[in-house]
Amino acid sequence: MHIDSLKAVALSVRALSMDGVQKANSGHPGLPMGCAELGALLYGEVLKHNPADSGWFDRDRFVLSAGHGSMFLYSLLHLSGYKLPLEELKKFRQLGSKTPGHPEYGWTDGVETTTGPLGAGFSNAVGMAIAESMLAAKFNTSEHKVVDHYTYALSGDGCMMEGITSEAASLAGHLGLGRLIVFYDSNKISIEGNTDITFTESVADRYRAYNWQVLEGDMYDFAGMAGLIEKAKAEGGKPSLIILKSVIGKGSPNKAGSHDVHGAPLGTDEVKATRKNLGIPEDAEFYIDPKAVEYFKSRKADFQDAQDEWQAVFDAWAKATPELKKEWDQWMAGTPDLSGIKWPEYKVGDSAATRSASGSAMKAIAAALGNFMGGSADLEPSNKTGLGQGDYSRENCSGRTLRFGVREHAMGGIANGIALHGGLRTFCATFLVFADYMRPPIRLANLMKLPVTYVFTHDSIYVGEDGPTHQPVEHLESLRIIPGMTVLRPGDGEETNVAWEMALEKTDGPVALALTRQNLSVYQKADKDWQKTMRKGAYIVKEVDGTPDVVLVATGSEVNLALKAADMSGKKVRVVSMPSRETFLKQDAAFRKAILPEGVKTVVAETGIVNGWEGIASNADSVLCMRSFGESGPAGDVEKYFGFVPENLAKLL
Repeated sequence: MHIDSLKAVALSVRALSMDGVQKANSGHPGLPMGCAELGALLYGEVLKHNPADSGWFDRDRFVLSAGHGSMFLYSLLHLSGYKLPLEELKKFRQLGSKTPGHPEYGWTDGVETTTGPLGAGFSNAVGMAIAESMLAAKFNTSEHKVVDHYTYALSGDGCMMEGITSEAASLAGHLGLGRLIVFYDSNKISIEGNTDITFTESVADRYRAYNWQVLEGDMYDFAGMAGLIEKAKAEGGKPSLIILKSVIGKGSPNKAGSHDVHGAPLGTDEVKATRKNLGIPEDAEFYIDPKAVEYFKSRKADFQDAQDEWQAVFDAWAKATPELKKEWDQWMAGTPDLSGIKWPEYKVGDSAATRSASGSAMKAIAAALGNFMGGSADLEPSNKTGLGQGDYSRENCSGRTLRFGVREHAMGGIANGIALHGGLRTFCATFLVFADYMRPPIRLANLMKLPVTYVFTHDSIYVGEDGPTHQPVEHLESLRIIPGMTVLRPGDGEETNVAWEMALEKTDGPVALALTRQNLSVYQKADKDWQKTMRKGAYIVKEVDGTPDVVLVATGSEVNLALKAADMSGKKVRVVSMPSRETFLKQDAAFRKAILPEGVKTVVAETGIVNGWEGIASNADSVLCMRSFGESGPAGDVEKYFGFVPENLAKLL
């Protein structure tokens, strides 16, 4: 181990971090300064990575769960040779720079995930470790290991307080993810002061109860930390938590160890004092120790050799197992081949809940796509998400149904981690009303443009007796307003097949499927090319001769309602199914006018809140939507109580 060189790297991390924050007059210098030794050890000696190729598939993953300490990561990426020049560190937190306030996936070379919301990165790391184990079980042979890497994460006291971290840690321990190693920066400081004011539990005992190996050491002992990492790697049956005692803002003579250094610049005078304390010239901004530069220059060949050695193993494996190599290429392509899927077939008049139709479609997808996997938050019998491909477990890493347990928040974060890792196409599922529990990871999935599919069943007041706590009314709209999100609410079994096709075809963001508990009849489609047209968000289900008197737009279960209302209205009513309003509104004006002719009254029916339909309905009186929470009672009674019956809708036409 090159102790002197690692000390030079740590010194450089402290200098770059405090100066980046000071120049921006914004940021968090405490963690980078407090954890500099760990960063030096990881990026210099521990991680299997190649800064010259950040996309090398078998690299170790490092997740900065405590994303507020982003200068820690940026400093190390620059020093170790990733495509992050010093000029970008000098533009920390400035518009358009490669060093945003919190790490952003797809924006900065070497950043594995977008972090900042505390605990989100921890859950992503759990997902990455799951993905590694599944791919290893699939592709490794007794002669060749082509998937053989670890997932590391750095979490702070804030991460450890967050509920998502507890959920994810519990599942990781249950699954025995031995290739997951988390460092806990235990500095006992939060924004408001010492953690004693809010956080006095034994984190070590909690993680032991989660079935983790817990190791403890000193953040500033290179040899000690290296030994702990080796112990963690040697424990194949449990994830490891390495608790490292640290001093936040280490090196600052007047602010180290205090909450003052957590989330604010040191200040001009303290920066100078810190430079003096560290042995850096007082006027040397963005100082980098020459020994650190020379160290990483000397490591460059080693990093490349590690990738070259893997490539040689991979090439030998590909030659020995051509069929596995073919599957590897398919899985890694990112765009699934849907041509082999035998979709469920329906005829007009068939009756099925769209959750059931989705379940049938998912089994067909899983039979054709070997990397399609995911699971439900303890609701598989209700969500209909069983794939018939075995359960993933510590004993069976080849299983493709994940049992998340009642952990919706962590489920969303873990699904993001699986998608980030690469090689697998994932979904997760719960009731639509519980999308609220996983909204933060849904938002992050959109921010990172991850192709995760959310299966949200029990999508309306037709949940019935479970009452307003379980009847989603605002949730469709709350998902639609997330930038990048595609929400699909199919109206029958045939539309559900196409909705799944659309979800799998989308590679630049997530898709939410809103699915019914109650049965819906398959209806005749006037548009003979409706499967293509539906991809634009809406199509004509029932057409009339000439110009319609009214256009009746509906989504999901309300399409059947709309057809009945149109038949009894006595008017020329065009019925439009609009499974994805936001997709429809993105189309050109000519298409929108072809579906919704100008000057023709437009009425909307949906069992969600009225908000958002202002741009579709002709006026406020042309909408049959929810304007309150639901009520508890049999579905039919609730339906009548809120007026979702043909006679009532017909009056609006």
